[in-house]
Amino acid sequence: MVKKPGGAAAQASSKTAKNVAADPATAGRLKQIRMVAGIIRKSDPKALPIVIGSGIAVLAVLVVVGLLTGLAALLIPFGVLLGAMISMLLFGRYAQSAQYKAIAGQPGAAAAIVQSMRGNWTVTPAIAGNRNMDIVHRVVGKPGVILIGEGSPTGLASLMSAEKKKIARIAYGVPIAEVQVGNEKGQIPVRQLQRTLMKMPRTLKPRAVSDLNNRLKALPASLQAPRGPMPRAGRMPRPPRPKVR
Repeated sequence: MVKKPGGAAAQASSKTAKNVAADPATAGRLKQIRMVAGIIRKSDPKALPIVIGSGIAVLAVLVVVGLLTGLAALLIPFGVLLGAMISMLLFGRYAQSAQYKAIAGQPGAAAAIVQSMRGNWTVTPAIAGNRNMDIVHRVVGKPGVILIGEGSPTGLASLMSAEKKKIARIAYGVPIAEVQVGNEKGQIPVRQLQRTLMKMPRTLKPRAVSDLNNRLKALPASLQAPRGPMPRAGRMPRPPRPKVR
């Protein structure tokens, strides 16, 4: 049998290419990017051109500066890296905005936002509700206890007041804040919820937060909200971060 020159090398190269194409991590990352890009395009058709154009503009500026100053060998690679980082940063911002638009107005949207936040936050969704789909969620963290209401201000007022009195009997001296999410007067949009919670003063230490969670577990269950679809945290995957070598 006559072996073709380079046959072994060609087979090895083919196997390597197949392995890269079949890498589940790479395939999953690309699929994730395509899915997020599709959601962004539906939310804002101008977003992706802005993302791509911003990265190209940064690269073009640094290329021109590099050619004029004789530092092209240094500035062009830096421009590629900086342009990619700016594009990914804008991509992430538009993805977050699209996520907020997708879940705004849905029951449980506020709980989903807090569950996706980083940090030591304990979320108990729908601790109280009524037939009008006014819902109250309980969040425990370093700022203390935060009651987050979704629905009509009129219906939420009595629900949140009752829950606050109940918690105050157990959470001795712990701050209890009330936040209403919505588009009516006195409420904040769901996209501002994360920023609002992060601005709250940190008054409890991690041990106190853990002790508070244990005490709140002893509270009797309140009337639960009517069953319905509640968005889960992480329904839309986060955009991948650029790798810096």
